[in-house]
Amino acid sequence: MPFPLYDAPQGNAVRNAKTFFIGIFAGGFGGIVGLGGGIVMVPLLVMFLGMGQHKAHGTSLAALVFTGASGAVAYWMAGAIDLMAAFLLAIPAVVTAGWGARYANNLPEWRLKKYFGYLTLFVAALMLLKPYFPHSLYSAGYWMKGAELFITGGFVGFLSGAMGVGGGGLMVPSMVLLVGMGQHTAQGSSLLAMVPAGISGARTHGRLGNLAYDALWGLVPGVVVGSFAGGRLAAFLPDDMLRVAFAAALVYTGAKYISAKPKS
Repeated sequence: MPFPLYDAPQGNAVRNAKTFFIGIFAGGFGGIVGLGGGIVMVPLLVMFLGMGQHKAHGTSLAALVFTGASGAVAYWMAGAIDLMAAFLLAIPAVVTAGWGARYANNLPEWRLKKYFGYLTLFVAALMLLKPYFPHSLYSAGYWMKGAELFITGGFVGFLSGAMGVGGGGLMVPSMVLLVGMGQHTAQGSSLLAMVPAGISGARTHGRLGNLAYDALWGLVPGVVVGSFAGGRLAAFLPDDMLRVAFAAALVYTGAKYISAKPKS
């Protein structure tokens, strides 16, 4: 049962503290497992702040813009960003992220929850299968690689705008498997590409009334701090055990979401 705290009378300091800790948890999760964190931020905003599903998607996407920007800077300093790949991903994603936000806005809340549940289960499966992915399926030509990046960016941009997630969980495997890009370069390039796409989707959510601007005061510093801490911890924590534990949590969450039904 959700805790309707977000709309309850409370001081800004209390609300900021709650959103800050949600941001830390979501950012820490993303930093440890190499995802943006939106896949856990959305259900946390719904559960502990009582946000509606649509507003949680828009707010999560806006917060993840800052996570992507800070992460992209770190990868840039390490020389792990392919600017051309990021450009080809971002161009279609900027357009389709807005489409995705409008599509989500037109869905009833129960159906949006169900779709988010299916996405959560899919991401859990990707986490479990990650060690078994090949480094590349084939070596495509230059123009084919560009087309694959463009199509991937358009698809993931739409999904990101609709579901309020960064999209790295889908974009990175596509770049590694289809384009033959290294894991670190793929992660850095996807973070950079999703900054403009996230801005586009968040702006559309904002126009539609699906963005809690006041929640960002706590979420943004929380996800930035959490992402940094999670990234540092990832090197010292047992990867296999973490993947299984996080995947199990996502399966539990996804199973609850896909059972959503229209209110009678």
